Amino acid sequence: MSAIDDLPPLREVIRQHALSARKSLGQNFLLDLNLTARIARAAGPLEGATIVEIGPGPGGLTRALLAMGAAHVIAVERDERAGPALEEISTRYPGRLEIVRGDAQHFDPRPLLGNTKAKIVANLPYNIATALLIDWLSIEPWPPWYDMMVLMFQREVAERIVARESDEAYGRLAVLANWRAETKILFDISPAAFVPQPKVTSSVVRLVPRAAPEPCDRRALEQVAAAAFGQRRKMLRQSLKSLGVDPARLAAAAHVDPTRRAETIPVSGFVAMARELTDIRSAKLNVP
Repeated sequence: MSAIDDLPPLREVIRQHALSARKSLGQNFLLDLNLTARIARAAGPLEGATIVEIGPGPGGLTRALLAMGAAHVIAVERDERAGPALEEISTRYPGRLEIVRGDAQHFDPRPLLGNTKAKIVANLPYNIATALLIDWLSIEPWPPWYDMMVLMFQREVAERIVARESDEAYGRLAVLANWRAETKILFDISPAAFVPQPKVTSSVVRLVPRAAPEPCDRRALEQVAAAAFGQRRKMLRQSLKSLGVDPARLAAAAHVDPTRRAETIPVSGFVAMARELTDIRSAKLNVP
């Protein structure tokens, strides 16, 4: 008997269904059901909740979510080999697991949600984790269809998500993530917990969408951050030239000296520069 339900241990599930992890799919299976339960608890309380899970594989996290009371788990899996294992979980938890066979990068859960807010909880495939997160943080209009994300990343990526100004990992991803969400690393997971073992430590990150982020155009914010961090060793007065406007004017809008570098500017400063960039462009368009 497993730690969370009466289904077989995950090693047995993998053996029965020949679910060897595929590097091409970014798969590393987390087999410790105590750890999958810890991830599920981090998204709690789960009673009555709707969950979107990406890349369930043999279903360890799926089982934990259902065992802890999730009313509806939408599991998106592109690996057809995982189908039989997931169907066994569906039978164990009738009417509560919806299996979607497809690519998470092209999946929109909103038609399945109605007016219900969901949580995204996933041990993300490493090869698409950052791209998926950026997609979820770029949803328009905001606030999005989810009210929380609890996601596993490589530790290096997790540090880039939660970084603040002057942190070594601070960059474009941190600006977008912390503009639109409250972010926190909850705990680390050793490589030894996975099959096969990755070469790096993993971290579980919680992101809670801000109901009302500081107002600015998201695309302008991304452009300012891309320009500033694209030449992060240079001062703003040089790195922001690629935007085609006076860098000093953007820096003045953020109340910062143009001789500063990108890694010293807080998210609020990037937001202010993005607003100024939008105003400058709008004024140019309105010139007779």
